[in-house]
Amino acid sequence: MTRLLVRRARIVDPSQELDEIGDLLLEDGIVKAIGARATAEDVDVDADVIDADGLVATPGLIDMHVHLREPGFEYKETVATGSRAAVAGGFTAVAAMANTDPPNDSAAVTEFILRKAAQANAARVYPIGTITKGMQGEQLSEMGEMVEAGVVAFSDDGLPVRDANVMRHAMEYATVFNVPIIEHCETPELHPKGVMNEGYWSTALGLFGIPRASEIISVDRNVVLAELTGARFHVAHLSTSGALQRVREAKARGLAVTCEVTPHHLVLTDESLRSYNTDAKMKPPLVTEEDRSALLEGLADKTVDAIATDHAPHHADEKREDFDHAPFGIVGLETAVSLCLDRLVKPGIISLSRMVELLSSGPARVLGVAGGTLQVGSPADVTLLDPTRQVRVDPESFHSRSKNTPFAGWELEGGPVTTIVGGRVAWTLE
Repeated sequence: MTRLLVRRARIVDPSQELDEIGDLLLEDGIVKAIGARATAEDVDVDADVIDADGLVATPGLIDMHVHLREPGFEYKETVATGSRAAVAGGFTAVAAMANTDPPNDSAAVTEFILRKAAQANAARVYPIGTITKGMQGEQLSEMGEMVEAGVVAFSDDGLPVRDANVMRHAMEYATVFNVPIIEHCETPELHPKGVMNEGYWSTALGLFGIPRASEIISVDRNVVLAELTGARFHVAHLSTSGALQRVREAKARGLAVTCEVTPHHLVLTDESLRSYNTDAKMKPPLVTEEDRSALLEGLADKTVDAIATDHAPHHADEKREDFDHAPFGIVGLETAVSLCLDRLVKPGIISLSRMVELLSSGPARVLGVAGGTLQVGSPADVTLLDPTRQVRVDPESFHSRSKNTPFAGWELEGGPVTTIVGGRVAWTLE
């Protein structure tokens, strides 16, 4: 029997509307007791003890959108390095996108990823399968086989499913297995050479633009298909005010439509590209202050269901290419929590409880996975945060194999200090 007692923490668990000082007793991988009862039950029990006085204990944080790159792109990231970066960033679980090589379009690839995650023994890894075979947008993947193997959702993330009939059938099949369809909402034919948001800064920098309509048109189509099929439809890395309004309206009509936003879209705008910094090149691109403000409102009014990093590692040599040819994407697992604490909670844009909801119970609910709560009997996944921790973003200290971040050198207040997975300390700040 293994026991771990977390003492004197500020326990913040939105799933129980809980925010109070108390203890957590973790036993054999589950939450055994919480609050005063945890201390009482441990009086005569041998347990390892973590003194969490001054710390915040939350349900284990879940990043529902990461790219672990394995198989096929191990020079950028592996399941092991990515899951170690996750626990160092305070995440007890991650959902791994399918755009590997080969893509995760079969049970064999799903099982490979799960074996690698078990060997890494860090964060839990929930594989996401492709919607279409080879991510070609033509023939549906073997969804039933993949669900049995362990996938929790389907997405061709990185590539939108252009054929509306293919997407319709994908949604219909997904309802059979009660899993969400996650879509990278983009209309590529509008911007075949686009590399950043179309607007003032793309004109000033002489770069091909991506209009905000690209995302909005795709969200519109997929919301209509979700209504037609009754499917659970989730918008990945939503970035524009127009797309957010479409999600808000869909929720008001009772549709099973959800969305996530990224920390970088919450704290940066397209002006960040004025120095042609390829580490700030991503898709969807950074947009305007108007969009950023709308996303912040979406956090507050609960239109947004989750904050996800879209952790997208790339080798330094790739990001050194000229702006037009450098790949899209940034790493985010080891910066997300501090960014949220410093730029969202500290200025009062959202409460600490709301931040925890967006990073734990929200993702768990969208994906339909265990966790996101500290209720007795739930998995013993816990994140300990220090709201006063001083963090300087140093890419060279990242556990991730890649370092491509626009936040290098930023000074932030607050961050994770211990990550507990299944009642085992998977990482602690040295």
